[in-house]
Amino acid sequence: MADTFVVVSKIKKVVKEAGYRTGADYITALSGKVDSIIKESIEKVKSAGGKKTLGAEDL
Repeated sequence: MADTFVVVSKIKKVVKEAGYRTGADYITALSGKVDSIIKESIEKVKSAGGKKTLGAEDL
């Protein structure tokens, strides 16, 4: 995956504040999940037809 769909510094800050560290593959895997969620939302809207704006209801 070439694109990162999360703000790495913000993710690391939240994890660090909880007293943990992020593994080398964590950000890549998290970004992959976000990518999948986006694609699923697009397919949901596409199959419903009509609208062109993704909303919270499409997650």
